Amino acid sequence: MIAVIDYGAGNIRSVLKAFKYIGCDAKVTDDANEIAGAAAAVLPGVGAFGDAMESIKSSGLAEPVRGYISSGKPFLGICLGLQLLFEESEESPGERGLGVFKGKILRIPESSGLKIPHIGWNSLDIKKSGGLFDGAEENPYVYFVHSYYLKAEDRGIVSSTAEYGVAIDASIQSGNVFAAQFHPEKSGSAGLKMLKNFVSVIC
Repeated sequence: MIAVIDYGAGNIRSVLKAFKYIGCDAKVTDDANEIAGAAAAVLPGVGAFGDAMESIKSSGLAEPVRGYISSGKPFLGICLGLQLLFEESEESPGERGLGVFKGKILRIPESSGLKIPHIGWNSLDIKKSGGLFDGAEENPYVYFVHSYYLKAEDRGIVSSTAEYGVAIDASIQSGNVFAAQFHPEKSGSAGLKMLKNFVSVIC
């Protein structure tokens, strides 16, 4: 079973629907024991960094999420779920993230002349083959909805980048942890392929 972690953030249902579409048993849950016992876990999310972290802490899920990542089982963060794995965000000064990885979440600069939030399709420059991108096209198009972007301190974990007025760390891969700023569940056949790659060892 794949645990889709419910801490009050949005886009839960679309993630659940995508996993069921590819034939995987997935369940939305906020139960720490269910999360710990799952074969894989997904941290989705849309909205503000600070509000999400407050929800995670008030739900008692911060340590279960960190513990799951430490277990070595497959873990996927999506959109805000990627950002929360890092230390801090310009969106919510003073609010600490989960701190699994070092890096900051920065606002897409207004000087780019592009519309913010960044909503729509963009191509990826894949930096790490395999993982989510096993069998992917050279520059797959995926769907983004965000105003803030990751700048990872450890460049070795960055698995893809994108350009939107600034270089965006679009996804990461480190051991059992995968995370994407874009929405695989809304990225058509390319995104479904990424989800299939994520769960290939359990589904």
